[in-house]
This record gives sequence, structure tokens and C-alpha cells, in this order.
Amino acid sequence: MITGIRDKIFNIRKQEDFWRIALEIYDYQSHKNIVFQEFTGGLGRTGISPDTPDKFTFLPVEFFRNKKILTGDLPVEMVFESSSTAGVTPGKHFVSDLSIYEESFRNSFRIFYGEPEHYVIAALLPSYVERKGSSLVYMADNLIVLSNNPLSGFYKSVIEELLKALDAAKTANHKTILLGVSYALLDLAENQSPDLSGIIVMETGGMKGRRKEITRTELHKILTTKLNVPLIHSEYGMTELLSQAYSKGNGIFYCPPWMKVLIRDPHDPLTIYNEPGITGGINIIDLANINSCSFIATGDLGKLHDDGGFEVLGRFDNSDIRGCNLLAE
Repeated sequence: MITGIRDKIFNIRKQEDFWRIALEIYDYQSHKNIVFQEFTGGLGRTGISPDTPDKFTFLPVEFFRNKKILTGDLPVEMVFESSSTAGVTPGKHFVSDLSIYEESFRNSFRIFYGEPEHYVIAALLPSYVERKGSSLVYMADNLIVLSNNPLSGFYKSVIEELLKALDAAKTANHKTILLGVSYALLDLAENQSPDLSGIIVMETGGMKGRRKEITRTELHKILTTKLNVPLIHSEYGMTELLSQAYSKGNGIFYCPPWMKVLIRDPHDPLTIYNEPGITGGINIIDLANINSCSFIATGDLGKLHDDGGFEVLGRFDNSDIRGCNLLAE
């Protein structure tokens, strides 16, 4: 790892600091990450240092499905694995230093919500808890421990216990976050329709094949109506990242200082849009990914807002994604 880079990442204060550190990490990963090196080489970009944000090369997230994405020679502490539908190889994130992940999600939570110990944190993540290697479960479990509240915990599909805990938290006037995967929150809303006024309801996205996919706008409309809350918060993360963006309503996400979203031309993956408001593929620079790859082209469609926030508008279909993968052929 680059000497002192960790402290630099989590102490970014200015945009120019972000881009300076991003360039430092880009040069490091271009030389020490074999897969990233081969990918940039295949594009004729070996040894080229980006002088502007639109000159960075982004590794398609699909590479995490069949390649071991590692930078440097540190031993692997843990392998996070994404959920997947039948016939699709899950993505794997080989993590060399779990403490970097912990520092990233703890600091992000504090930036957007404050100290975890000020909350009851209830997690409704049944399909994630049932399998091994979920980075979301790892994060939720860590935040639950930090909350240090007996009402915090994983409630899986035992809805009666969850509702009892949420009611107790409201009675005790505890600030409360209900973190749930989309399909589980929908089941809760439609089958129970509890009054969760005063509680932060945060969805993490994903029907995971359990229910028909719907837009975030449709999801939030159902949840706000059925759960009696004014807004739905959202967490944007993925197995291949060690950082998360958060939305406190209306589907507009904001990144911590060490994470940035760029929008690429859906028909020309090497072209980055500089203007907000244009729909395209979401590229992410996650500086916390120092030991894997910090420059990732996701399968999500989105657009930037003038204030630096971004929306997630959907996903590419398989043919669109293949267009990104052609860069490696």
C-alpha cells in the first residue's frame, strides 16, 4: 500500500485533494493490479496518467465475477460475495484489510447520521443473513454492535419481534433506523402496514428475484403510504465497493468525500459526461478500494445533479452491459 495513503483518504477536505489522491491511487493500481494493468493495456492506455477526471479508465464491475481483483501483495482477510440470480456468477471482492472497510462505513454513517450509539438499528435483511459473505450484513452487524442498544439487531422474517422492538424504541423516544432490503420492506408494508412514523426507514435496493422489479419512485410511494413515513432513506452500495452513498429522501444520493460518481456515455464507455442532468452509466471512484480497484464502471444507469448528488435510474440490460465488456476483448 502507498505509505500514508489511508490517512489521506479519510481526511479529504477539498475537491483538489480528492483528485490528487485519486491520481496517486490510479498510478499505484495501474502498476500493482495485474487485471487493471491488462485492461488499461488492452485499451492502449498503459502508463498514461489522467490529467482530467474524464481521462480515468474504469474497470467493468463484471470483472469481479471471474477475476481476482487485487492490488499489492497483502494476504486476503475476507471475500465478500454478491447475491446472484440463477445462472449468473456472483461478484467477489477480495478484501485485504477489513479495517479499511470498517473505517469507511463507520465514517460515512457518522457524516450522514451521526454516531451509531445514538440509534436503535433494526436490520430486515433475510436473504442476506441466510448466506455467507455479505458485505451489507458485515456493515449492519458492525453498526448494530456500535449502537449498543438491546433493541438493535437482525430480525430476519420474525415480523412480530421486529414490530415489538420498533414500538419499544418509539415509546422510549429512541432515534431508530429500520434498514431493509426492498422486497422485505414491501412485504412488511403490504402485509402489516405498521405505523412507523418517527422512524427512519432505509431501503438498500434489490428484489433479489423474490418480487417483481419496480422503480425506486414506485417503491417509495408504497412504503411512505403504508408505513406512514414522509420520506424513505436509501443506501447505495455494492459488494465491489468499500464505501456507500446515502439518500435522505427523493432518491438523491450523496457520497462521502472519498467517493465520487461520474457518468459515462452508454454507447461509448470511454467518454465521460461533464454536465449534470445527462443519463448514462454510473462510474464510481472509491478511494477506499485501495487494495482492489478504485475505478469501477457499474451496471447502473443514473445522472448527476447540480449540487453533486446523483440518481440511480435503473440498470443496463445484458446487451448494454456487453458493450462495456467488449473493451476487454
